[in-house]
Amino acid sequence: MKFSVKEITPYLIAIAVFVFVSLAYFSPVLQGKKIQQSDITQFIGSSKEIKDFRKEYGEEPYWTNTSFGGMPSYAVSTYYPNDFIKSIDKLLRFLPRPADYLFLYFLSFFILLTVLKVDWKLAIIGSLGFGLSTYLIIILGVGHNAKAHAIAYMPLVLGGILLVFQHKYLFGFVLTALAMSLEVSASHIQMTYYLLFLVIIFGIVQLIESVKNKELPHFGKSIGVLLIAVLIAIGTNATSLLAMKEYSEHSTRSKSELTINPDGSSKQVTSGLSKDYITEYSCGRAETFNLFIPRFMGGTRHESLENSELQSFLQDAVNKGLNPNDANYLMQIASMYWGEQPIVAAPAYIGALFIFLFVLALFLVEPKIRNWLLAATIFSILLSWGKNFNIITDFFIDYVPLYNKFRAVSSIQVIAELAIPLLGILGLKELFSNETAKELKLKALKWATIIVGGLALLFVIGGTGLFTFETAIDLQIEEQISGFLDAITADRKTLFVNDSLRSLVFVVLISGAIWLFLKEKLNKNILLIVLAVLLLFDLVNVDKRYVDNNFFVSARKVDKPFVASKIDKEILKDKSIYRVADFTKNIMADGATSYFHKSIGGYHAAKPRRYQELYDFQIAKNNIQVLNMLNTKYLIFEDENGQKSVQQNPEANGNAWFINRLKIVKTANEEIGALDSLNTKSEAVINSNQLSSDIAKNYSIDTTATIKLISYEANELAYKVKTNTNQFIVFSEMYYKNGWNAYVDGVLTPHYRVNYVLRGMEITKGENNITFKFEPTIIKNGNTITLISYVLLLMIPLGWFIIQKKKSK
Repeated sequence: MKFSVKEITPYLIAIAVFVFVSLAYFSPVLQGKKIQQSDITQFIGSSKEIKDFRKEYGEEPYWTNTSFGGMPSYAVSTYYPNDFIKSIDKLLRFLPRPADYLFLYFLSFFILLTVLKVDWKLAIIGSLGFGLSTYLIIILGVGHNAKAHAIAYMPLVLGGILLVFQHKYLFGFVLTALAMSLEVSASHIQMTYYLLFLVIIFGIVQLIESVKNKELPHFGKSIGVLLIAVLIAIGTNATSLLAMKEYSEHSTRSKSELTINPDGSSKQVTSGLSKDYITEYSCGRAETFNLFIPRFMGGTRHESLENSELQSFLQDAVNKGLNPNDANYLMQIASMYWGEQPIVAAPAYIGALFIFLFVLALFLVEPKIRNWLLAATIFSILLSWGKNFNIITDFFIDYVPLYNKFRAVSSIQVIAELAIPLLGILGLKELFSNETAKELKLKALKWATIIVGGLALLFVIGGTGLFTFETAIDLQIEEQISGFLDAITADRKTLFVNDSLRSLVFVVLISGAIWLFLKEKLNKNILLIVLAVLLLFDLVNVDKRYVDNNFFVSARKVDKPFVASKIDKEILKDKSIYRVADFTKNIMADGATSYFHKSIGGYHAAKPRRYQELYDFQIAKNNIQVLNMLNTKYLIFEDENGQKSVQQNPEANGNAWFINRLKIVKTANEEIGALDSLNTKSEAVINSNQLSSDIAKNYSIDTTATIKLISYEANELAYKVKTNTNQFIVFSEMYYKNGWNAYVDGVLTPHYRVNYVLRGMEITKGENNITFKFEPTIIKNGNTITLISYVLLLMIPLGWFIIQKKKSK
């Protein structure tokens, strides 16, 4: 197949435009600066031991001991063998971060529009609009890179699926398999899961149309082709998927064995996250209008309060006797956001233009595509309401597989973030088509203007009377400082009206431009220029409110975000192996400590489940015996003046120790409860399902017995033991059955889970060498599947091509 320069030129222009806009928006990368992302900063702390090991040995440890006492590196940072799809991904993401993700948004959406036969100039404009959606920009600002990565490949996957249903089976198969491989490799299962919903809705619509048009054989063939492509894509990522599946069974996303809460009350045991946790971030119903009007709900808590009513009110209050410190504090905590979510980094603004074009398209686009994208949009919005629409939310949590594994249901709006711009651009495609009747175009324009423009006008004129603009916190402050509520709601109303008017202006401008086009006062190219200018002006101005050049700092500050404090330096003088507890922070959301030390905390969305429970039931209650068994040698505190200090814990149990008695329990409840009063230096609690029949329950005290950690690596620990009698040893390391093996003098020896999270083993008398090695078989098994899948990915299209070639002859 040959392509002429004329045919290739539009694609080269598109790539050049995407590169230019990506670098222009994130222009500081051209100065060598990097974006400072909060989540990535935490990741750097959590992954340092892994990266240091990788650099020193040129291989993967697959385990780290610096977070939550120890956990597999699968969920933190792991390079899997023969991960060729990552090489393709790196080739596509050749720009500096985060411009690379923005470029990927543009490119992927452009390919989807090209598959749908959208003119290349319109496709470029549509792709820019999709990629500059405020939600897609803000997730880059806060460091949700994996989420952005997965979202970026969604349109590419849809492009492959559409090709298959367009009877282009070979190209569709190749694109679907490749795109889906890239999608899965992005490692954000939640976004991929939401993509599945979008595809299922597409499949339902296609099935209905196939039945109507008597094309079921084509539908069946298409589904078969796509299933094979998806299975191969999953296979190419088998190593990472199997590893994560294994870990997920031990993470907070899995079913707990406990039937009680930390306060002793009974709890409902689920196979996934709790409903409250899943729906903590639920969009309010009115908050959906953020898609159309950026600061409908006030924007964020970080909106500027300069020259605001609140500022003036507090200045007057200070003049009348309010403590200036109290006034400054109120200015700091005052939030223009009055929605129902705990916090938002930016409104999920798609753009007034896209909302208008979406409604326009409802009258113009063929039912098959229209119904799919409309249904997907409604579906995602309803589910994003979460606890504010319990009928559908409860059904999905209780009955839809895997739905209860993910939190922040508001993020399912990503489906609408894709569907609305896509349908809007397809509406413009039909508007430019000579096959669409002019009367229909004018009718569509009229109703889109009435519906969307009328809604904006309603909010401008009377919107302030429709809502209270209050929050519960405002009412509490009002009880202490009269007048606060009026001042802050006045500011919110101002933002509301201003942005409603802003959206109305954009609707009027684009509606007017289209009307002039239909009346042949503007040609197509001029209209496209007008659209591009309005779209970029609209979205970039909103985006820059929340992610601008101030997010960028020197590369050194990003690459090495943590500087050892005086306390860190003091602790690091101790070259032994121990753990650190920094109680000046939320230790279960702290990756910084892991950068310098082996922390009893960490930062991760899917923490080891048993360790989270240990924290909830014991560490949070300041059980010093539990801190001792974790070998917590240094404790960092902060006094009332904010001064930090470090205390050495002389009672820390050390790396390993001998105990006299095993306390046997039958349930996880008893296991965690026994730690309330357990003397961890002389006793250990063990679940009866862990015991072998020949293990002793009591052990004589051997005052001459010694055990010493003689070498340490992230994935291998060696101990020297000397005893005169058989003993039971507890190790201050996390138990993880899927990979850790214990060897006594080179012989594989059973070890057990004790004290809810730790390792323990019986040792015979004499001098022994004990070695723990992390040897996960899942890596080898997954790698075999991965290699087979790559072979199939190459051979199936090649064989298909050869067969088709022979048939054509």
